[in-house]
Amino acid sequence: MNYIAIDSRKKAFIFELDNVLYPEKDYLYQVYYLFASLLEYTDLINAKETTDLMVNTYINEGKEYVFDRVKEKFGINETYRANLRHLMLTAKLPLKLLLYQNMLNLLQDIVVDRKKIFIVTNGNPEQQLNKIKQTEWHGLEEYLTVYFTEESTPKPEPDIIDILIKDHNLQRRDLLMIENAEIDRLCAEASGIDYLNSSEFIL
Repeated sequence: MNYIAIDSRKKAFIFELDNVLYPEKDYLYQVYYLFASLLEYTDLINAKETTDLMVNTYINEGKEYVFDRVKEKFGINETYRANLRHLMLTAKLPLKLLLYQNMLNLLQDIVVDRKKIFIVTNGNPEQQLNKIKQTEWHGLEEYLTVYFTEESTPKPEPDIIDILIKDHNLQRRDLLMIENAEIDRLCAEASGIDYLNSSEFIL
């Protein structure tokens, strides 16, 4: 699917950030690399081995188990958990985060058509803002309006959508959410707005 296939009556588009506009793993893997480099500097633990373990744990078990597996494997101090959390929020990445190409094309088409773009994202606002600041937007950043759901009520609650509609004098029929998770679909349904899965554009 591309922009031309979308209902032309839509005036505004809502996107989640992680795994909709860019692959979340691109952020996480760089943070893992930075954390592994810290361990190599402080505890002389091989950074490549640590990074590989963290990536494999993320792939096979999930990100919530990453620190635990490193602690089990290398016997590091529990205090390092706070270091990883801090890096997750504030890391200066070695490389810019890159948008999915089809999402970049979609955003550019929306801007050319003079319609609104909103990022409505769950998660820690400091972390999500850090990701946004380190994304290569190709000049699109000035057209983005960002809402952090943690500052009201996280999705799937529809509160943030109601705020957005009021702030920008929109009607529900004007909006289309581009989502990638059940939590977003439930939010869209509760808000009474249309939605499409991001895979329609990315694949």
